[in-house]
Amino acid sequence: MKQVEVLGVRVEMPTNKPIVILRETASGRCVPIWIGAPEAAAIAHVLEGVEPPRPLTHDLMLILVDTLGARLSHVDIVSMDEGVFYAELVLADGRRIDARSSDAIALALRAGTAVYVDDTILDEVGVVMEMEQEDEVEKFREFLDQVSAEDFETAETDEKPDDRD
Repeated sequence: MKQVEVLGVRVEMPTNKPIVILRETASGRCVPIWIGAPEAAAIAHVLEGVEPPRPLTHDLMLILVDTLGARLSHVDIVSMDEGVFYAELVLADGRRIDARSSDAIALALRAGTAVYVDDTILDEVGVVMEMEQEDEVEKFREFLDQVSAEDFETAETDEKPDDRD
């Protein structure tokens, strides 16, 4: 397992489907994961520092975990099959809970915990960015600074939110 950072969420063209970009901390390999529009909005809200007036779904999940005396330690993206990524929420006591990757990422961001990706996934779909691509990453970060979570809430998609991840 390698630790990754969440670079951001964007809408892939021409499919107009949202993706979350994860980047391996050590090597810079990037992994795109196609996700549903509601999950993209949830992730974007956290990245933008938006504080909702009432708990959203992922906030509520963390409140429940805490109320039940558990704590989210970290998130593992454990496998990929036909483009679908599988994740596990790892609790402080070692228990693991199966989760969609988008939900797991949203929870990790809200809890301030690490996200890890299995080495096999990084080897299969991880893309190493060349030096000139680093400029593209910076442009992407600038794009993320200008986009809001609401932009993803209205994204058209042919799939239900839980079809891909």
